[in-house]
Amino acid sequence: MPEVYRTINVPVGASALRRLLAFVGPGYLVAVGYMDPGNWATDIAGGAQYNYRLMSVVLISSLMAMFLQSLAAKIGIVTGRDLAQACRESYGKKAVFALWISAEVAIIACDIAEVIGAAIALNLLFHIPMVAGVVLTGLDVLLVLGLQHRGFRWIETLVITLIASMMVIFFIEIAYARPDWWGGHGVVSGMMVHSDLIRNHGMLYIALGIVGATVMPHNLYLHSSIIQSRKFGFSKEALKDAIKMAYLDSSIALVLAFFVNAAILILAAAAFFRSGHHDVGSIQSAYRLLTPLLGASLATPLFAIALLASGQNSTLTGTMAGQVVLEGFTEFRIKPWARRLISRSIAIVPAIFAVALYGQNGTDNLLIGSQVVLSIQLSFAVIPLVQFTGDPARMGPFANGRLTRFIGWTMAIVIAILNIYLVTTTLFPGLQTN
Repeated sequence: MPEVYRTINVPVGASALRRLLAFVGPGYLVAVGYMDPGNWATDIAGGAQYNYRLMSVVLISSLMAMFLQSLAAKIGIVTGRDLAQACRESYGKKAVFALWISAEVAIIACDIAEVIGAAIALNLLFHIPMVAGVVLTGLDVLLVLGLQHRGFRWIETLVITLIASMMVIFFIEIAYARPDWWGGHGVVSGMMVHSDLIRNHGMLYIALGIVGATVMPHNLYLHSSIIQSRKFGFSKEALKDAIKMAYLDSSIALVLAFFVNAAILILAAAAFFRSGHHDVGSIQSAYRLLTPLLGASLATPLFAIALLASGQNSTLTGTMAGQVVLEGFTEFRIKPWARRLISRSIAIVPAIFAVALYGQNGTDNLLIGSQVVLSIQLSFAVIPLVQFTGDPARMGPFANGRLTRFIGWTMAIVIAILNIYLVTTTLFPGLQTN
């Protein structure tokens, strides 16, 4: 993103706190992808059906995200190239084209989830028909363009404000729900991996959906680019300090994202599983049941406001991710408003079709389907990232060590296997057993 490249100064010789504050921002922009409307659907279904037992999956997927985003930040800082540019410079034309298409499909799939999530929120809050709500979401491109013209810090400030709003809302929701924190089947116990996760194929399927909805491929491209908005030095010491500060920024932001995802699952478990509503699997049904079950009239509007904040946050980062992917893979530059309108139009068409023909069931299926598509694309971003950051010729003294390479390649293989299972069981439901 040349318009924001090295536009935010990092004070030389300043205290660690001031240097960290200069780096705060990119981590939060990528964190919003880990709490978008697609995550809500899987977290709600997991909590309603299996109580707190899938908390361990939310934790593990968040740790995976922290690891991968740290590698994405490192390649951007050390090489001055984002992940898309590194792919273009390292692979043949056919491979680059395939990776580009894969990344574009992932962004469109995420866009669909954002469109549907925002439309659902508008419907729940203002009773705007779903089709009209889907169309209205296309107008948010004006907000993105206005903020970009004001400066990158404006976008980062808005994103952080929306994340803070979501956290406050879910803190209130959980206070209403009064979950079981310490019991034998409570939240803390759910942090441990249970053997049921392997024996119960229904639980495993939802767990894979949580992983697929949490680790977003386009965020890896985005983070490796926007971290270069910071104006740091190029000496070994300066690069080492920049990497450290970027790690802290993204790790803190992703811890907050973990709390949001965990809060959604905890709320679903406390409100729906405990009351016997195990079939709650959609955002709309969760919304309708919150007030009757929790006995708090504010529960439902707060839930919808948080959903709207989630959709708008994801919209902002989706815009930038699309620009990074297009320019990085093809060197073809297009005005951000044109790129956003094209991407948004492609997302709106299937969303309108599903809403108009199939109603709520259509949006639920499309929302879940978009996460399956994201799962398919994930390995195509993770494998190049692990490969490039482990290459001494590219990274010099900052190349991944033996342990980091082992963790990275193990993670890439596990993600590929899990996503193959997720996709095959989605396409061929007969393979699932309960």
